[in-house]
Amino acid sequence: MSRGARLVVDGVGLEVASWPGAGDPILMLHEGLGSVSMWRDFPERLALATGRDVVAWSRRGYGQSDPPARPLDPDYMHAEAESLPAVMDALGIGRAHLFGHSDGASIALIAAAFRPERVASLVLEAPHVLVEQRTVDSIAAVRKVHQTTDLGIRLGRHHRDADRVFRAWSDIWLDRRFRDWNIEGLLARVTAPALLIQGLDDEYGTLDQLDRIERALPRTRRLDLARCGHSPHRDQPQAVLAAIVAFLAEPVPSSVR
Repeated sequence: MSRGARLVVDGVGLEVASWPGAGDPILMLHEGLGSVSMWRDFPERLALATGRDVVAWSRRGYGQSDPPARPLDPDYMHAEAESLPAVMDALGIGRAHLFGHSDGASIALIAAAFRPERVASLVLEAPHVLVEQRTVDSIAAVRKVHQTTDLGIRLGRHHRDADRVFRAWSDIWLDRRFRDWNIEGLLARVTAPALLIQGLDDEYGTLDQLDRIERALPRTRRLDLARCGHSPHRDQPQAVLAAIVAFLAEPVPSSVR
């Protein structure tokens, strides 16, 4: 598969890009406003650092991927996790390391619980396992920014329908019915080793998210980064790359911090 290819899964065209390497590939699962292009040069740097295939795609409705058949609902992360094996099958991938950021990290966790045999390991940047007030407050603030600045125009550089992407994401997270969303009950089913990464200045979540995952998963490593916000791969790329290389190079024993 060449970089900039298009993949059809269950009749939906997905924007996909790949960077060649060897071994079990690393699949990139983007954040709530993310896409292939919003990863910038990080997938390429990850492929060079690890020597592994790296594949990124834009979820349905994101980037240049086709829109979903119906609007997102509060179970959208479960739906994306359930569709991940079909994406992997279309890519010819049996087993992979999942690198998830924010919503993508939550989707990776759910996928690892649903289909543990397909997941070699997890790299989880700023994951959510429940809804925190900090997250709600920050999304409410960025909604105002979207209404009063050129944020929509800037997002339009990465998405075919940036307004739809923003509304779908913000509407769900700010819906009072979503306040009870919680995936902690699935964590006991996750057997893959996990590297947990979070910035100490993350405006969308606290270290409590990592604490809850760390208590539930049998094999974890952890990286808490100073001078780092919600996107460690952008704020502290060298530290993130070094941690991933070390994590993938060695087995992770039980209860390693």
